[in-house]
Amino acid sequence: MNILVCVKRVPLTGGKIVLTEDEQAIQTRHLGFTVSPHEECGAEEAVRLVEQHGGSSTALTLGPPEAEEQLRDLMAIGIDKGIHLVTDGSEWDPQATAAAIVEAIGAQPEPFDLVLFGNESADAGNYQVQVRVAQALGLPVVNGIKAIAVEGLNLRCEQETSAGRDVYVVPTPAVVSVKEGINLPRYPSVPGRMRAKRKPIESSQPTKAVARLAMARLVLPPSSSKQAEVLGRGPEAAPAVVEILQSIGVM
Repeated sequence: MNILVCVKRVPLTGGKIVLTEDEQAIQTRHLGFTVSPHEECGAEEAVRLVEQHGGSSTALTLGPPEAEEQLRDLMAIGIDKGIHLVTDGSEWDPQATAAAIVEAIGAQPEPFDLVLFGNESADAGNYQVQVRVAQALGLPVVNGIKAIAVEGLNLRCEQETSAGRDVYVVPTPAVVSVKEGINLPRYPSVPGRMRAKRKPIESSQPTKAVARLAMARLVLPPSSSKQAEVLGRGPEAAPAVVEILQSIGVM
């Protein structure tokens, strides 16, 4: 199989997020960077599929020159080569991003049997790019996948639902977005990091398409706070407990 996995350089998840003054971007001055968790699982899945069925895997990212670090990290776990669409580091809207990816895919000498995405990036969370890429390429797309199996010329994709699992069987080539938990990504070894330094990365500077989407502003979600209320001590707290149980419909 010839597999492409598309990833994005994002600020380290779990850190404190601060917006720029114009509320158009995340202040990254004091943040580290990584690959979105969903996309990290996508890269691991690409490596596993190639190990099982043969072929090659390629990681693609659109981002600043520093994003090469993320490509090397993925090469250290087994990705064979990289494609770096170099930008000035500004955020591209989903339409422009998808257009650049489609152009890069078309420029490759061999077609891809599977194009993997994370379900959404950890920063913008647009949920759009994979659908736009699939539509432009005329390929089937399945989102939110927790299991992939190759069945001949088809892919069996499983999606978790409240009722269990939905199963989709799609022909290749196809576009699939995966969710964190589809696998447990391996940790890059020292020999893997050494090999990654020698693996090829194809770099180019795409032209940004004219934006047809405009972002109004970014808004930080309200911080959640935990509070505890003391209802009383010993038997004297019993009436208050009964009152609360009645208010929530337990009694």
